[in-house]
Amino acid sequence: MRAAVFDSTLGVRKPWLSIEEVARPVLQPGHVLLKVAACGVCRTDLHIVEEDLPPAQPRMIPGHQIVGEVVETASADLPVGTRVGVSWMGGVDGTCWFCRHDLENLCDHPVFTGYSVNGGYAEFALARADFVYPLPEELNASQIAPLLCAGIIGFRSLRVAGVQHGERVGLYGFGSSASLAIRILQHWSCEVYVVTRGESHRRAAEARGATWVGDEDAKPPVELDCAITFAPSGKVVVAALSHLRKGGVVAINAIHLDQMPAFDYDKLLWGERQIRSVANMTRQDARDLLDVARNLNLQQTVTEFSLDDANEALEAVKNETADGSVVIVPR
Repeated sequence: MRAAVFDSTLGVRKPWLSIEEVARPVLQPGHVLLKVAACGVCRTDLHIVEEDLPPAQPRMIPGHQIVGEVVETASADLPVGTRVGVSWMGGVDGTCWFCRHDLENLCDHPVFTGYSVNGGYAEFALARADFVYPLPEELNASQIAPLLCAGIIGFRSLRVAGVQHGERVGLYGFGSSASLAIRILQHWSCEVYVVTRGESHRRAAEARGATWVGDEDAKPPVELDCAITFAPSGKVVVAALSHLRKGGVVAINAIHLDQMPAFDYDKLLWGERQIRSVANMTRQDARDLLDVARNLNLQQTVTEFSLDDANEALEAVKNETADGSVVIVPR
């Protein structure tokens, strides 16, 4: 099969990926083999190829927002022809303290799709049968792909932030994840205050019906009940914290964060304000988000790239030049 391969033994370089002919995955017990229809491109993929995250294996195929069709199966529950999705969490050990206490997102021995095992920047992908999700037929593959990480993690971020119906919620950054989260917040009758750099992101937030939109240095006109930060910047976390009411929560939606600047405890954190990180997701998060997507008919703007143009797709995410979410479609 054809795949986009990242070779960490060569060091960080551009282009990050090479398009190669590689062995098609062989079906393993407890797994399904998928023909990839689409794979979303995530900022975490950039953290991997730029080695902000340490390499998990010497050579690997990135991509963890996979929509595919089952072509070989070892599961009676997933017959050939079933359309399924695969996300970042590709497996857990099921035995550690966290798994036994319904916190599988914090598993001590997790499997990460497109990082510790090969992902979806390819024509075929292998996935654990108990970590794939049957998908709604209402949305096409390119529309669903970004839901499988940006959507699920954004949804979990709302839960970690403790969002309640009707609250005033800040979104710091307005990429793929935030543009999906705003639809859910509006369904919950929340006021949404967006702080983001880039005129195109501000226009997108306005088009999505945000209550208020400002640039990265702007202060929302009200105190926020909670906030979610999407930029991998400690400075943004402190900015969000400074706009919270007492008892409010900032949820950090980022797998990698640059250094947190010093801040005044008495003015910003005191008053039982909280900073919480969002770590991965659970299978229940995925199922719940997909139910929401079906009920709300979540639609979004996507920009498609061919597998041959996988490096250009990563550049579009890095430079925020694409219209909406970025998706690779093998051709």
